[in-house]
Amino acid sequence: MRIRFMVLAAGLFLLLPGAIAQDAVMAPCDRACLENYLDRYLDAMQANDPSLDLFTRDCKFTENGVRLPLGGEGLWYGMSARGNYKFYVPDVETRQIAYIGTVREGGGMPAKKAAGSQPAAKPSEGTLAAVAIRLKIDDNGKISEAEQLVVRPETTLSFAAPQENAPPPSPSTAERVEKMEAPHPIFAEVIPEAERMSREELVEVGNYYFEGLQRNDAKGYYPFTDDCVRFENGMLATRECKKQFSDGSLRNIVSRIRDRRFVAVDRERGIAFAFGFFDHYSINWTWQLAELFKIEKGNIRRIEAVFHRCPFGMNSGWSTYEQGMSEEIQSIR
Repeated sequence: MRIRFMVLAAGLFLLLPGAIAQDAVMAPCDRACLENYLDRYLDAMQANDPSLDLFTRDCKFTENGVRLPLGGEGLWYGMSARGNYKFYVPDVETRQIAYIGTVREGGGMPAKKAAGSQPAAKPSEGTLAAVAIRLKIDDNGKISEAEQLVVRPETTLSFAAPQENAPPPSPSTAERVEKMEAPHPIFAEVIPEAERMSREELVEVGNYYFEGLQRNDAKGYYPFTDDCVRFENGMLATRECKKQFSDGSLRNIVSRIRDRRFVAVDRERGIAFAFGFFDHYSINWTWQLAELFKIEKGNIRRIEAVFHRCPFGMNSGWSTYEQGMSEEIQSIR
């Protein structure tokens, strides 16, 4: 009897860690839950506090395609405040969230105070930068992946060919995005459940934009609503998305669109969010971008993107060389 009791007790003891581990597995994370993770991430970055309370020990982090230690480098080193623009794209099915917003970098007290009888210099607010971020939350409720695109004033660009030693455009991308104040109300409109497209369908429609832009010959499939508009770096690019494609006026805008990673899909609101690269062979430069699509009944209604210039052929830090050079849709993470 005593032996049986000891065996039973040992069995219960062995089962206990499994029960604890099972309890530790994270419950489903809804829209508000994912948005809270993004807010906590920005707070942690501003405080330069990559605590294990929020991050896994081996959390992978990249900024502008370069893998860096989490904390103390890149925007983690200099972020001083959040801006006002906040656009969340939660993906509850994959427990990921994408985001476009603004932050301030390099704020604080000035290097020197005013001398003599002059009033003391005011603290600097820092320089505005636009950010595009993706986070992945693991089963234990920790951030296991974090990637961000930081569009600083010195890397802001336009569609015009780059001019050597030209000053950055004014206002900068971040300043223009900040002036938008909030995402357009169209993005908050909920798609009726019976009309919601699958993840794969939303990605496919978003990719038609990339295909149409790269192959622009007025012969492709261009699923745009008649009132579709496109904003790029906080500026209105066109109110005639369909016309630009169907008449071939965007010919030779880009040589190759590669590493098309659709990293967040919001089926409830019909939004697909992608990272990618636009290569230009003739001028040997690349745009690294984050782009999102509002899709209704199989048609793109609104497009918004932020991007900057990066070294030609840049990799995202999340793809193999072959994936990074491919024009195919990359697997949803």
